[in-house]
Amino acid sequence: MYTSHEDIGYDFEDGPKDKKTLKPHPNIDGGWAWMMVLSSFFVHILIMGSQMALGVLNVEWLEEFHQSRGLTAWVSSLSMGITLIVGPFIGLFINTCGCRQTAIIGGLVNSLGWVLSAYAANVHYLFITFGVAAGLGSGMAYLPAVVMVGRYFQKRRALAQGLSTTGTGFGTFLMTVLLKYLCAEYGWRNAMLIQGAVSLNLCVCGALMRPLSPGKNPNDPGDRDLSVLPAHSTESVKSTGQQGRTEEKDGGPGNEETLCDLQAQECSDQAGHRKNMCALRILKTVSWLTMRVRKGFEDWYSGYFGTASLFTNRMFVAFIFWALFAYSSFVIPFIHLPEIVNLYNLSEQNDVFPLTSIIAIVHIFGKVILGVIADLPCISVWNVFLLANFTLVLSIFILPLMHTYAGLAVICALIGFSSGYFSLMPVVTEDLVGIEHLANAYGIIICANGISALLGPPFAGWIYDITQKYDFSFYICGLLYMIGILFLLIQPCIRIIEQSRRKYMDGAHV
Repeated sequence: MYTSHEDIGYDFEDGPKDKKTLKPHPNIDGGWAWMMVLSSFFVHILIMGSQMALGVLNVEWLEEFHQSRGLTAWVSSLSMGITLIVGPFIGLFINTCGCRQTAIIGGLVNSLGWVLSAYAANVHYLFITFGVAAGLGSGMAYLPAVVMVGRYFQKRRALAQGLSTTGTGFGTFLMTVLLKYLCAEYGWRNAMLIQGAVSLNLCVCGALMRPLSPGKNPNDPGDRDLSVLPAHSTESVKSTGQQGRTEEKDGGPGNEETLCDLQAQECSDQAGHRKNMCALRILKTVSWLTMRVRKGFEDWYSGYFGTASLFTNRMFVAFIFWALFAYSSFVIPFIHLPEIVNLYNLSEQNDVFPLTSIIAIVHIFGKVILGVIADLPCISVWNVFLLANFTLVLSIFILPLMHTYAGLAVICALIGFSSGYFSLMPVVTEDLVGIEHLANAYGIIICANGISALLGPPFAGWIYDITQKYDFSFYICGLLYMIGILFLLIQPCIRIIEQSRRKYMDGAHV
């Protein structure tokens, strides 16, 4: 149903016989493509790294506002959830405005959310400023960073995504240390102000997202200079005026009143032409924006609800179902591990080397190693993806059984390494739907992940408020995660059965 993505990254050129031939784009798999990886890397540091370090602020909010763990956890989960949930709608922005503008606007909104949150009087205020505002800005900067790497790479795409998404691990480690230091030295409110200033670097990352285009078409009216107007330019007005004055001087001593009238008429003509030029520029800009918005909306709508709808792909629907349960199993440890460490009286050991930092550091190596393995010609990306998922589920089930720092550190290392499969998600998504549908499809996947991140941490806090334990929340989330993986595995089997049945029916008719 979906077209192949073999020709992505190639420009069309007119041949000698007016035929279209393919020319490799110089920036595919090289050149500016590595700047895309660098830009995406810093976006992951500033967005995903900051969100994974919110456990530090969660402890501060518990002490400041004296609310339940379930209610306070909604602040972090709203921010992480909305970052991902808005993915499908950010796809509309990308289709309309492009990745660069979307990411820059997202950086400004994210920074504003951090700054406004520093003046929070209660938890409910943080729901709006940090959960909604900062989360929306993060989503607007995050999706373009993932999509642009996919557009700039054909070979070693898994490795490129793995390198860029290692920013999550680096960011988690750095932001955890940074937020701890800032909270200890300046208090959590000033820490959020400083973090808001740091988040403005997302605008720089967005500016680096140069569109990958085949070049300007001289016959395209949108590419022409708006100042080039053939008939009524200021140059012609000036030359006409100068000619009139020359003729007047050559004609002998003219009437001064007539000269003044001509000059006044010339000035009024120039002002009129300038107004006409401004009006033409405005009309042309409005027309161009209208066409661009309409085209972006049509592409966005057809991708989700048209004849080529993504939801007609059964395997992709199963992938969405898996994503609904997967992300919470990764997010819950980051949000609640600092509190779990306090409950187990392991604060001194955790202060020396935080468990969340162990997850972050190993997560870096996991993404790179799994990306390299998945790019091997003899290895299937899906096999690596599923094996990492099974390892993560097993780690989630074992985590509640560990009550020592060493045991928790080992399980956290397993969680960090196996969660490196996140770098494979864009590659797997592209294999399912093609590069031309990647923005919309990956937007749906991270939206499902966002729902999981939104509900997971508050659910774990609610279970603790009832049972005074976090154990049951890990068991339930792990069980739902396992169901999602099994649902993903069933789909190829169903497809094989249907194909066999179709062949059998065709043979019976013959």
